[in-house]
Amino acid sequence: MTGDRPIASKRQVKPRICMPTFSAFARNAFRTSSREAQDVLVGCDDVDLIHLESTNGFAFREKWLMRLVYHDVSRRLVSLNPGLRPVRLTRDYDVFMLVCPWWQDVWYANAIQGWRDRCRTSVCWINELWANSVPQLEYWLPVLSRFDHVIVGVPGSGKALGDAIGRPCHEMLAGVDAIRFSPYPNPPARVIDVYSIGSRLDGIHRALLNLAARKEMFYIYDTLANGGNSETPDYLQHRDLFANMAKRSRFFMVAPGKKDVQGQIRGQVCVGSRYFEGSAAGAVLVGQAPDCEAFRRHFDWPDAVIEIQPDGSDAVEVISRLSAEPERLREISCRNAEEALRRHDWVYRWKEILGIAGLTPTPAMEAREKQLGELAELARESGSVSV
Repeated sequence: MTGDRPIASKRQVKPRICMPTFSAFARNAFRTSSREAQDVLVGCDDVDLIHLESTNGFAFREKWLMRLVYHDVSRRLVSLNPGLRPVRLTRDYDVFMLVCPWWQDVWYANAIQGWRDRCRTSVCWINELWANSVPQLEYWLPVLSRFDHVIVGVPGSGKALGDAIGRPCHEMLAGVDAIRFSPYPNPPARVIDVYSIGSRLDGIHRALLNLAARKEMFYIYDTLANGGNSETPDYLQHRDLFANMAKRSRFFMVAPGKKDVQGQIRGQVCVGSRYFEGSAAGAVLVGQAPDCEAFRRHFDWPDAVIEIQPDGSDAVEVISRLSAEPERLREISCRNAEEALRRHDWVYRWKEILGIAGLTPTPAMEAREKQLGELAELARESGSVSV
């Protein structure tokens, strides 16, 4: 893709979905889950994946334009291209699908000229948008208002954003490539005792470090500050490594999103990606369950999360007790893997989104669901076999 040359599909099947990707210039680790979601859709539907590219002045232009947008009473700056190479579509699509890990990504769509004219309907799916941020987005609202359907991934943010743009917004939790993360059909040995990725609570971390120091367990954890913003040159390698470690872990640490900085989100509760990834891997989730209806509805099976006090005071006791019950651990592991395969793969989210956009599922989606069901049966059978 060079200059503002037109983008024309070379696929034999007429694509019905136009979907931009930011993978050429936005490679942060926190974005890899959304890229995984996009890949699942590409594998299950007829999609033109538009690879947006940055220009030489992109970083400078985006930085300064973003500062100005917050003070732009004309509300026009947010409609400018922040420094990406312009793209012009040359054919029509049923839906324009914009997947945004972070709400500020929305204006990358400005690089695609005339997408509203070429697409029958449009969907913007924003993974992270907190309700208390909405009042600060007054001058960003025009770009969001262009979309026919807006979906947010944080429970409670849909109403706040819907009130701001003047129409209902949908809420939808994250998901996971459950086939990538599943330990089935050939479950590997769980050689990692506890796996913790991303932000964590200091009390629990100290307790686990002490246990590991006594050589009583193998504890893997992040050592980088703000690792989510680190760049991942190859997102597939990143997700594969993550999945391979998770499916080899007995325990997987979880906590509600931004649990360590609750003051920033004023008590709003988020069901983060770790719940989906850890359960899909068949690990036993330990930590805290989000206190919200969305979590209770989507993780309504027994022992979905084994609670540990946030200060870590009972962390050693809980893990030691569970480790002494291998049969219970196996049952929890198999149930977690089965439920994730039946409920939390990205294909289930995409079917719901396509329904919102007025599109029907494809045969490839049905085939993926069949594969998920077969793996889920293996997990169920493993959980019911006495050892």
